[in-house]
Amino acid sequence: MSRLSALERRVPAVLLARRNLARTRLRSGLAALGILIGVFAVATLGVFGTVLELSATNELGGIGNQVIVSPNADSGLDTLTARDVQAVERVAEGRGTVVPLKTDGSVVTGGGDSTFAQLYGLDSPRALFEAESGTLPATHRQGAIVGREVATRLGLQVGSVVEIESNRYRVVAVLAESDSISPIRPDNAVVLPADAFVQSQFNQVVVQADSGRDAQAVAAGVEARLNARERRVSVFELGSVLDRINEFFALLNGFLIGLAAVSLVVAGVSIFNVMLMSVNERRAEIGVLRAVGVHRREVLSMLVVEAGLLGVIGGVLGVVSSAAVVLGLWLFVEQIALDVIVVPRNGLTLVGAFVFGVVVSLLSGAYPAWKAASERPVEALRS
Repeated sequence: MSRLSALERRVPAVLLARRNLARTRLRSGLAALGILIGVFAVATLGVFGTVLELSATNELGGIGNQVIVSPNADSGLDTLTARDVQAVERVAEGRGTVVPLKTDGSVVTGGGDSTFAQLYGLDSPRALFEAESGTLPATHRQGAIVGREVATRLGLQVGSVVEIESNRYRVVAVLAESDSISPIRPDNAVVLPADAFVQSQFNQVVVQADSGRDAQAVAAGVEARLNARERRVSVFELGSVLDRINEFFALLNGFLIGLAAVSLVVAGVSIFNVMLMSVNERRAEIGVLRAVGVHRREVLSMLVVEAGLLGVIGGVLGVVSSAAVVLGLWLFVEQIALDVIVVPRNGLTLVGAFVFGVVVSLLSGAYPAWKAASERPVEALRS
């Protein structure tokens, strides 16, 4: 005996419901198809929203761990004092790496050509940048580190010589291309030792925090310490950008799921119509069942189980179809990684879509079932 047969023996309503649905296969199939489409839409759009959100977050990398401290231009300041830098270092102690830097702009000459580039002066390039070729020194004391765009325009490589404001520097590394939204943009930049700048004070302090929570704590601590009496510095925590992005994707995801839920409700109306027509056509049959002693509750159970079976069949097929489409997305779209698809939230989305489909089916079949079970046997037989 199969499991289904055992279930049918224990719950006769399941056997009767299955037989009744088999008698009207076309109509039942169309109702289940409606549920399938609705569940597929809810599950697929929900998963797609999660994939978009996680992919965008991964592409932005660890910018949520960065805090940028700059002098407040509204206060007439354009540099940070040594005391400001020390205050930031005290706040960030044990929470991340503090990188003070100087900024300027200048014409860079090399390879027989010239271009304008952003200049950064700092002693710890490894904390902020990655090298495409060459090796970033642990402590930057000599030489120049050039960005990808500058190297391409001037035809530079490790060992080349560049000239900046009559000073010659040998290229020790070429930076990897950056795809982050950080204000520190290395692609069109040349990184020099801080001592190469005439100015003694720093223009910015970058804190590369150990985590997003540490970044929030550092930003709050710097605000409290340096802006207690007057707003001396501007504190830009890049994690706030990620928060806004996540809020946007959450809103988009909710909108997509809501839009898909409309199709599932339409499918529920289809089941309601199928059940209502089925009940009307079977009034005499239901009347005979009631006349021979079948309890009203058993009739109600049989019709509700019919609606539930339509929901289960459509829900399972909808979830399977959605999972297949999502896996196809991973196979054919290189930008989509498996780790943004196989996440608990997507599993909950699939389960939720299935449950939603079954619930809509049961609710759609509840009124026709109640109407049929409540009708007096004599009136049903007269029809």
